[in-house]
Amino acid sequence: MQGKRGSQDGVTPPGGLRAGIVRQMTPVYGSSGPRRLAGFVLACAMAVPTSCRGDVPPEPRLAAETASAFARYLEQAEARNAGELRAGTPVFWIDGLPEKDRAAAYAALKRGEVKLRQLEVRDAAGKKLECPHGMIHHWAGVIFIPDANLEDALGLLEDYNQHAKYYSPDVERSQIETHDGDHFRVMMRFRRHKVVTVVLNTEQDINYFRDSPTRAHSRSSAVRIVQVENAGRKDERERPEGDDDGFLWRMETWWRMD
Repeated sequence: MQGKRGSQDGVTPPGGLRAGIVRQMTPVYGSSGPRRLAGFVLACAMAVPTSCRGDVPPEPRLAAETASAFARYLEQAEARNAGELRAGTPVFWIDGLPEKDRAAAYAALKRGEVKLRQLEVRDAAGKKLECPHGMIHHWAGVIFIPDANLEDALGLLEDYNQHAKYYSPDVERSQIETHDGDHFRVMMRFRRHKVVTVVLNTEQDINYFRDSPTRAHSRSSAVRIVQVENAGRKDERERPEGDDDGFLWRMETWWRMD
């Protein structure tokens, strides 16, 4: 569709490519001039103590019930995503908005804005899925990339050895460990600084799927996440998985490109 896809009620997106976003937009130069690309994380589990007694908060170690709760949530999210792909429902959540809101959203995208939305998956009975001793964040976003095509997007996404350059300073290191067709195994080191600096070593298992000549999606699982102490120093060491400060325990990422 070369990025041009009309909706059922007449709102036509501007020409270009659409993708989700959580990381910073990065210039990519090709034959048609500058393009921008970003990705989005749909679900991740982060440790946030739900109760404190006394002056000392509970240890944020990953509990079995927290991991099980995230696994249940992930199962529901995967089922919903798979169902949407099979049914051919609109690729992006903005396509499901009322006509007036959708037109405003596409106008904002054309101006270079990013549209974000918090999502939530519930069980078959409509009940909220609780995550004891943890917190699940589920976000989706959309960005419009002028003059880009699918091969441009995939070319940058799959260039994992350069992600530390593209997504610095959030991605400090990135390296392809194995690559077989549309399957990648990638090491990434994340660094985030707010009040404190947190460094995480992760191993990502990533698969890409070509849905049509102009549409694709991907699925990425962080199969290993460990917190790094004294990063960059001689005494640098990894904390045991799940026995850390609880900033990030699980991360699952989906992309949809149209």
